[in-house]
Amino acid sequence: MLLVLALAAAIWGLGRLMGASKQARAYMLGLLCVIVLALHVLLPDGHPVRMATGESPAPWLILGGFVAIALAYAFVLRRVKARADATQPEPPAPAARKDRFSGAELERYARHIVLRELGGPGQKALRDAKVLVIGAGGLGAPALQYLAAAGVGVIGVIDDDVVENANLQRQVIHTDARIGMPKVFSAKEAMEAQNPHVEVRPYQRRLDAEVAETLFADYDLILDGTDNFDTRYLANRAAVATGKPLVSGALSQWEGQLSVFAPAQGTPCYECIFPEAPAPGLAPSCAEAGVLGPLPGVVGAMMAVEAIKLIAGAGQPLLGEMLIYDALWSETRKITLKRREGCPVCGG
Repeated sequence: MLLVLALAAAIWGLGRLMGASKQARAYMLGLLCVIVLALHVLLPDGHPVRMATGESPAPWLILGGFVAIALAYAFVLRRVKARADATQPEPPAPAARKDRFSGAELERYARHIVLRELGGPGQKALRDAKVLVIGAGGLGAPALQYLAAAGVGVIGVIDDDVVENANLQRQVIHTDARIGMPKVFSAKEAMEAQNPHVEVRPYQRRLDAEVAETLFADYDLILDGTDNFDTRYLANRAAVATGKPLVSGALSQWEGQLSVFAPAQGTPCYECIFPEAPAPGLAPSCAEAGVLGPLPGVVGAMMAVEAIKLIAGAGQPLLGEMLIYDALWSETRKITLKRREGCPVCGG
């Protein structure tokens, strides 16, 4: 029996070396099996050939039965898989980004295109850009709306909150009918209704250290519209690590502030200016201190403006500067920001 097995292995190996297909080699092994069985049937008991090939045909019949079962199983499995593949719809091919604007897009963005500082190249840069907005609340809501309206090609939004009745006094991207809906999906619905030419990527989760750098790496620019210092520091560290500009806004009662942090372009980072979070009670949240309804709209729209300027290379973004807006007294002022020597995040 060992002789036959050795002969079978030799047939398979030599056939492979000679370039024979698996099907041809399988036919050769089948022929070998038939010859062995024929010898056992035709030759008398005790014949040297029968003794050398297993004495009895029973082992070969059992082995042949197992092989037949395995082949039948493989055949049935291939048929089932082929039938499943035939009924499975073809996945849609990814839409190729067009080189030219459609007539509808040209009409939509006409007021941008006639701007000398933007023009067609600036609008194309917006269409090709990918911007991530952290938070779909007070600051994120207007920023997202205006980025979508401006034609930014891919807009990501990350937030783990749901729409509440108390949000609607200022977060105008959401509606009363969408109370209880996750904010990222509410924002996506509003943005796509505003501009079907943009792609919105919602992330219904809290930004954490596990995903921050990986997520930021997929985008060209980050907008931070969060309302807590832990997330602000995390976003700053991830933006510095990935070399992405960070447009940061903040609100309190009647006042808002805005800056662009981009250490790769020589500016300070957020932690250069705010090395430590304020003590509890010194920077109360909007829920605790209140906030004027239109104020997030003003500052969030300014964040969108800074993003557009950075993408299109227009004007002078707030690099190394902070704009402070006092809505109660209708005053604005700018202060210069400098890098902090020895900053643990950007190195100063």
